[in-house]
Amino acid sequence: MEIKKKDIRALTKEQLRTFFETQGDKAFRGNQVYEWLWGKAAHSFEDMTNVSKETRQMLEAHFVINHIKVDQMQRSSDGTVKNAVRLHDGLVVESVLIPTKSRTTACVSSQVGCSLDCRFCATSRLKRMRNLNPDEIYDQVVAIDNESRLYFDRPLSNIVFMGMGEPLMNYNNMIKAIDKITSPEGLGMSPKRITVSTSGVPKMIKKMADDEVKFKLAVSLHSAIDEIRTSIMPFNATFPLDDLRESLEYWYAKTKNRITYEYIVWDGINDKKSDVEALIKFCKFAPSKVNLIEYNPIDDGEFQQANTEALDMYVSMLEANHITVTVRRSRGKDIDAACGQLANKG
Repeated sequence: MEIKKKDIRALTKEQLRTFFETQGDKAFRGNQVYEWLWGKAAHSFEDMTNVSKETRQMLEAHFVINHIKVDQMQRSSDGTVKNAVRLHDGLVVESVLIPTKSRTTACVSSQVGCSLDCRFCATSRLKRMRNLNPDEIYDQVVAIDNESRLYFDRPLSNIVFMGMGEPLMNYNNMIKAIDKITSPEGLGMSPKRITVSTSGVPKMIKKMADDEVKFKLAVSLHSAIDEIRTSIMPFNATFPLDDLRESLEYWYAKTKNRITYEYIVWDGINDKKSDVEALIKFCKFAPSKVNLIEYNPIDDGEFQQANTEALDMYVSMLEANHITVTVRRSRGKDIDAACGQLANKG
């Protein structure tokens, strides 16, 4: 019977050093291999050119590197790139490169499918199949960094956890991936250039604050009225706005980092003056800003973008209350790469 080999990237550097010692080799070999795995993102043991052939064969006998493969890459007319990423077990997730004049942002996935049930999002219809491992999240970032250098002649500048899945429902793996991304031994990116977007899991927001994370927090809010939010995001019945608000107050008290609220305005759902007034009240519990996001339909027509007058009302009322607001135009709509559209249609 064939023994299932362990993915070598599940080992810490210390575990790698110990492994080499048990094989009668020097511990520093573990450092060399660790650098190949994370600093150079090696796809195979054969890539490790400063390691002897015997050592590479020994590693091959004990371990695998379950590297992702970019199965399909699509380029939008606006420069956005979408990757269909095949995992070692055949499942597929999607990640997106979003270029602007001054920056390149990677939008990465944290789960295959999603743990939550937002009715306006294509990914939530897939249900959660499994969490991504830290190396699978890391590999998405490396692939987009390579594409950024190839197509835009500059390295990746920002990362948002806004792809498929609810990152706080895969908390430990997400944190391990961010540790590798920000480590000098990994990609060396500043945590201040990373934003984790959550639909709002109060217990985990408090845990992030207690863990003194250095990245930014965005909350996919869409309504500050419980009944309306529950109608579009049913899990809100379990994690109501009072609990969410309390966790965000806790976050700000601990981190002093202001919160970004991601917010879509839909026709006939949250486009009234009372909706804006509720949002303004919610924004005042802790320093925050609002990103109004253009809606991207997902075929069935149940949700429609609100008209320009409703959007203008939101902007003017928020600004009158000294709340920073930006209107974010969608990118990559022609290749189903925009917010809420990631669903592996292929």
